[in-house]
Amino acid sequence: MYKNLAATLVAACFFSPAFSQTMPAKGSTAEPVRAGFVYVSPITEAGWTRQHDEGRNAVEAALGNQVKTTFVENVAEGADAERVIRDLAATGHQIIFTPSFGYMEPTLKVAQDYPHVKFESITGYKTTPNVAAANARYYEGRYLAGIAAGRMSKTGVAGFVAGFPIPEVLQGINAFTLGMRSVNPQAAVKVVWLNVWFDPPKERDAAMALFNQDVDVIAFHTGSTAVMAAAQERGKMAVAYHSDMRRTGPDAQIVAVTHQWGSYYTERVRAVQNGTWKSAKLWGGVREGMIRVGDFGTRVPAAVQQEVLAAQKAIGAGKLQPFRAGKAPVRDNEGQDRIAAGRALTDAQILQMSWLVEGVVGKLSR
Repeated sequence: MYKNLAATLVAACFFSPAFSQTMPAKGSTAEPVRAGFVYVSPITEAGWTRQHDEGRNAVEAALGNQVKTTFVENVAEGADAERVIRDLAATGHQIIFTPSFGYMEPTLKVAQDYPHVKFESITGYKTTPNVAAANARYYEGRYLAGIAAGRMSKTGVAGFVAGFPIPEVLQGINAFTLGMRSVNPQAAVKVVWLNVWFDPPKERDAAMALFNQDVDVIAFHTGSTAVMAAAQERGKMAVAYHSDMRRTGPDAQIVAVTHQWGSYYTERVRAVQNGTWKSAKLWGGVREGMIRVGDFGTRVPAAVQQEVLAAQKAIGAGKLQPFRAGKAPVRDNEGQDRIAAGRALTDAQILQMSWLVEGVVGKLSR
């Protein structure tokens, strides 16, 4: 998240923005809160934008005619984003959600001119009195998925198709590897860097190349369902990301790491409604209900499912931390100690992660 990228978990797509809004129910007497959402890609069947739109739908389900939502999809980061965010602010929206790292600066710029509008910068990290920031601990789900992959893999070799080597992605690769090695200490994870977030043909080619290198289970940090589709085609296993992707890979998917935004979005809209909204920073995970692992495939034994769910419960209770070393230190894949025995990384260290853990086959893409 801390690299100057013009992308988030889904690459910026240069389409013409399209507005859609949901009207308040008939018979409403009170003025509804007007909430705007800006999306970096189309609303597809699965993926980053789908999860945020599910969050918007959850707001409507919870608040009914007390809210009126507007969404704008296919908005490229940069000047287009600023124009759309400004238009939402100018047309009476009281709270605007901007779920894309590349929307952070445009959001801050517009917020200066509309001090009475509340803004939620999702995956951003800068705040002001009327701009809050929120993100999720995706790495917690990655660790849990690693447990499932470690139990299911016959070769002990997993693949990982990755976008850019930013801390958020490195956290995911490392946590996934640590999860695998917690049940199979000899497991290895082979990484392919794409240096792009959203390029389905390129994602597919990377997956196919990994499947030719003893990889029988694969994870990814890219924006489409192409890796899942490739796993389905080759008869391999895959971990879904962002959304449940069993429609794409009914036989391939072993588990999904999903992001749940509905409760947070509802809470923030309700705070505007009752006048209690305050700027804040949130980095929530399993405990806060923002990350969930489940949607197991039919090939996953009940015992493995139960093991993963038990670990998920332990993370939620604070009893299990993916980046805590046991009796031995955690080393990177160049042999340097990174986490001392019996110690855990601080949030600041996790947020600045710039190394690959032992067991990862590959180097950082520069």
